Amino acid sequence: MTTEGRETPPSCRPRCLLFDGHGLLYRAFFALPVMTARDGRHTHALLGFVRMLQQLLRCWSPTHAAVAFDAGLPDKRMRLLESYKAQRPPMPATLREQIDYVLEYLCAAAIPVVSVAGEEADDVIASLIERLPSDDAPEILIVSSDKDLFQLTSSRVALISPTGKPSRTDAAEVLRKTGVEPSQIVDWLALIGDSADNIPGVPGIGPKTAARLLQEHGKLETLWQHLDTIRPESIQSALRENRELVTRNVELMTLRRDLAVEPRSWQDLECRTPPRSALEDFFNRYDMKSLAPEKTQTAKPEEQGMLGLTN
Repeated sequence: MTTEGRETPPSCRPRCLLFDGHGLLYRAFFALPVMTARDGRHTHALLGFVRMLQQLLRCWSPTHAAVAFDAGLPDKRMRLLESYKAQRPPMPATLREQIDYVLEYLCAAAIPVVSVAGEEADDVIASLIERLPSDDAPEILIVSSDKDLFQLTSSRVALISPTGKPSRTDAAEVLRKTGVEPSQIVDWLALIGDSADNIPGVPGIGPKTAARLLQEHGKLETLWQHLDTIRPESIQSALRENRELVTRNVELMTLRRDLAVEPRSWQDLECRTPPRSALEDFFNRYDMKSLAPEKTQTAKPEEQGMLGLTN
């Protein structure tokens, strides 16, 4: 078992890093000041993305890797809640233009990109884990700070932070952080809601109360069966009045695991040494010669600080 803030000793077991591409890109965009190449193209999100990805690859030494990107908002979630993620401002134009640069970099770096039209990266990651063979599967580390992904943690799946000290959130850490098991995370989130996705929860029920209810009843189905026994009565009343909301939230927050994702073999995700010339050409075209292969051991101190990469 692992605990937050501690890295386990290296083992012979293969390891796969699955990156939440848009999450990493947004973090990079807001971490660095505006930068441009000589031709005027904005490159600060690209620079931050590459720096963080390189540092995570060095830190965790994966044998396999892939980057998942959002490709739209699912129709099902939008039908369930029209205001789903509606509070989020449109992607800045200077960020949108850098997505193609990031995809170009990942191609040059021989890192697979995975997406499904009209679907979110979290569902793509969940489906990828579900559909790839489990026999001799590598340890899977999901690079994301999204607590929706807690539901995927298990004996072989954990989350790691995009920045900061090397640490992982495994199933035991999910229980310590939330008070519930990974199998209860969807029910827990359905009760408390998620402001990041503009999903309201049950008024008066916060993370601790939701955890206590699930500790006592195990799952929502059992909780509804014993609703008359819930105390205090204000919580019982709130649950009774918002049962449909909670049921809808369960549908919203349950990650899909049945998307037709590619690739379908671990071999396709194996880390490969990219052609040196491809990376050198890329970094030259974007005026990022400091990121050339022989110069990527460490980020500059000021860049580490801005990206939150210092220990």
